[in-house]
Amino acid sequence: MTLVDAYLGALKMMEITGPRSLHQTAAFIATSPELVEEDELRAHLAAADPNDELRRALSLRLATFDHHPEDAAWTEDTAPNTRARREVVLRIFDVEEATAVLLGDLIPIANLDEPIVIADKWTPWYTENIKRSREFYWQHYSESLLAAPHLGAKAITTLDKATDRVVERLANPTAPEAYQAKGLVVGYVQSGKTANFTGVIAKAIDAGYRLIIVLSGTTDLLRTQTQRRLDMELVGQENILRGIKPDDEAALDATDYVGADPEWDRFVRHGVRPSDGGGSDLYRLTKKSFDYKSLELGISALDFPKRERHLPFFHPDNLFAGNTRLAVVKKNSGVLRKLVADLNKITTRLEEVPTLIIDDESDQASVNTSKPKPLSTEAKKKRSAINHHIAELLRMLPRAQYVGYTATPFANVFIDPNDAEDIFPKNFLIALPPGPGYMGARDFHDLNLDIPLDERTEENSAQKAHVRIVSEEEQEQSANLQGALDTFVLTGAVKLYRESRGHDTFRHHTMLYHVAMQKDAHREQRAKVKEMWDRSGYRSAACFERLRDLYDKDILPVTRRPDGGETPSTFDELVPFIGDTINRIEKTGHPVLVVNSDKIEGEELDFSTDPHVWRVLVGGNKLARGFTVEGLTVSYYLRQSRQADTMMQMGRWFGYRTGYRDLVRLYTTQALYDDFEDVCQDEEFFRDELRQYAPLGANGEPQITPSQIPPLVAQHHPKIRPTAANKMYNARVEQRRTPMKEPSSGYPLISDGTSLQDNTQAFLPLLSSAVDHPEVIDLDGRPVNVLSTQLTNEELVSILSQLHWAKEDSFRPDLNFLRQAKPDAIADWHVVLPQLKGQDTQVVIGGVGPLSVHRRRVINGKLQAKSQPADRSLVQPIANRAGSTRGGMLLYPMAPKDATVQGELSTSEVVMAFTLFLPQASGATDGKLITWTTKDDSLPSYALVSR
Repeated sequence: MTLVDAYLGALKMMEITGPRSLHQTAAFIATSPELVEEDELRAHLAAADPNDELRRALSLRLATFDHHPEDAAWTEDTAPNTRARREVVLRIFDVEEATAVLLGDLIPIANLDEPIVIADKWTPWYTENIKRSREFYWQHYSESLLAAPHLGAKAITTLDKATDRVVERLANPTAPEAYQAKGLVVGYVQSGKTANFTGVIAKAIDAGYRLIIVLSGTTDLLRTQTQRRLDMELVGQENILRGIKPDDEAALDATDYVGADPEWDRFVRHGVRPSDGGGSDLYRLTKKSFDYKSLELGISALDFPKRERHLPFFHPDNLFAGNTRLAVVKKNSGVLRKLVADLNKITTRLEEVPTLIIDDESDQASVNTSKPKPLSTEAKKKRSAINHHIAELLRMLPRAQYVGYTATPFANVFIDPNDAEDIFPKNFLIALPPGPGYMGARDFHDLNLDIPLDERTEENSAQKAHVRIVSEEEQEQSANLQGALDTFVLTGAVKLYRESRGHDTFRHHTMLYHVAMQKDAHREQRAKVKEMWDRSGYRSAACFERLRDLYDKDILPVTRRPDGGETPSTFDELVPFIGDTINRIEKTGHPVLVVNSDKIEGEELDFSTDPHVWRVLVGGNKLARGFTVEGLTVSYYLRQSRQADTMMQMGRWFGYRTGYRDLVRLYTTQALYDDFEDVCQDEEFFRDELRQYAPLGANGEPQITPSQIPPLVAQHHPKIRPTAANKMYNARVEQRRTPMKEPSSGYPLISDGTSLQDNTQAFLPLLSSAVDHPEVIDLDGRPVNVLSTQLTNEELVSILSQLHWAKEDSFRPDLNFLRQAKPDAIADWHVVLPQLKGQDTQVVIGGVGPLSVHRRRVINGKLQAKSQPADRSLVQPIANRAGSTRGGMLLYPMAPKDATVQGELSTSEVVMAFTLFLPQASGATDGKLITWTTKDDSLPSYALVSR
């Protein structure tokens, strides 16, 4: 045994015991106590790289203790993730000051992002004791993640807590009464949802769930990828081999992955047969290449024998002695029909089997889009095919828990919650934070970036760094495609250079070419890309000047960002790696691979069995949802959609790009880029709304339940709906008393001069009363000039009541609340107009002025009219004072960036943008920030599917 082994064993023991003396525990485990020397431990950690086994294990254990709830006695009531908590842990570790300082430097306190939870009332059962007493699969799963070089302790600890939030809201599998919980987990596109539901499955099996059904998308490609991922990280070698002897070559040849998968050695090893190590043996009902098939004579494989026949199967004596069945099935009517038929044949009473149904991409195919009948004939409701089979499973399995996973939840929250057999997430909705290193909307869009357009560079602008605009003119797109292919070659060469310097190994390197959905167009597109590739001259030095120019002007500047990786300082240093890049891309004789359901090309995409996929991928829907495109670096995207959820799912460029995020590029048109920005704002708005209502109210009750979520969905683009037209809702918000109100998505279009003129006219009396206050200090400590005035609440309501909105409900609920507020809640308002420096910003509006006009971009006809965060300190402290009845208002006359402003601005050219901060006294004493009503009183105040 080595020093590392001793300390690893000590940390392992602390998973069960909690923190204790690090050295005494290591000495207890060590065969020779003299192995344990604190000086040698410090020397080892100081010299170790971040992926060192002991350093990673220490990081995970410290992060776990840092984040532990304060209910354990050892925490001494210190808050999670604070310096006080870390000091407690290090004191219990009983380490010297020098070691404590080193651990603080190497493993700083992680600021973990918590999931957002919207849930109905629930009965806690998944306690820390239950979790720790049975964690066979979770323990091995988390250990396999810890061994992965791209995941750190923060990511694993975040995953641990997020999966707890899901499992604790399922029904207790050993409870005598049957109960079905239904929930929805929302992640960002390609942000780790599979890792989350794998962790949920691991903990659910440990807790006693014995039938696991994973509904995995609608394509074989996605089902196969999910099956392999679960087999690799959860099922493990022992459950796959099922006791096959190492010298039984015939049996091994017929076994999944053995000898065929280059990463077989990375499949998790449990060390023992799970049932011999305190776990449940896992029987796979599906395999990598085989979806669910009728078992017929082998139906016993789906049965659940009891050890104690006189007790129900869910009794602990039977449950924890029983095996678990896992089926990863495609959302296909024929496949699901076979599964339902076989379940009806088994001898075990289905009502006794604790079941977990995971619905991956749950907004696709699962949702019932058939027009509902009147509620009086609910039993006769016609269901779409997949939804019908899911409803059958839920009806047959009363102990089944349904958890949907998606990045685009809008269709799910618009389901009828009154339909007991449907999949509305009536019990909980959990929004996951992105993991460390995730590339999302803010890595491609300059959302709320307060830097003038002409001052933006690759170093301070996400768009400048990662987005390349493609011309709308077809004849000019050839040059754009050439640039994309050249970037694909150069970034591949940079990856090989980084490998040569001892950095990450880049197994796959891909470019996505997504222009059309139709399969018939893909062969033509393949030929187009191949022709461009052949004309590019990559096999000769003739292309080097073109590549050199792109490298110097595009690749190098972005790699100088703080997140940039090691890169050759000159193109000449990169040249030796270009030849190997071309060889890899042309390895099969063709640089382009079509990925769709058509078999005409005779070639399948399989990232698991092919050791190196370096190709341009042409495709449509198969590459647009759920499926992870490994090594994706360059995306050429020109496909339009009019549904927000469809557009978000096409964003395959979102995801984790460890070791090459600075090389990622998106080629698209300006119009599509702007559309994506609107859709991303829809997503952020939805999450911000959920975050605002997630805390329990003052009375300890949930502020909202999942059935009240639909009206929180926003639409920033006038023509892009949140989801398909046949998924609508019946509820609407009647009053909304959120602490901050910024109705930027509801202002009239810039082309609606009449509405803009009326709105500006309504504000003119307020503008006339504003007084100049120079040199006010803002949040950043900067002196700013402002105009300010005060209004009574009645005066402000009078102004706001005159305003026109792009959508009737944009501000109506907020105005309803302000209108009924009593003087002891809202007496008056302090109004501030931040002023800009420079005479060119000063204008007269409607005869009032001079005052500053603020310039903003126009996207899809709408001015991007939002307040500046630094300005909020000018009014927010007034509203936040204890007992304050004075609210704060920021007011900005705004105009388009390209508007001609010379002394006077027409009232029809101004957007009067504002942000309100409610006074502290107006807070909800009953804990409710929202009240509801219905559009149709004959229907319930819920989300309903309708045409």
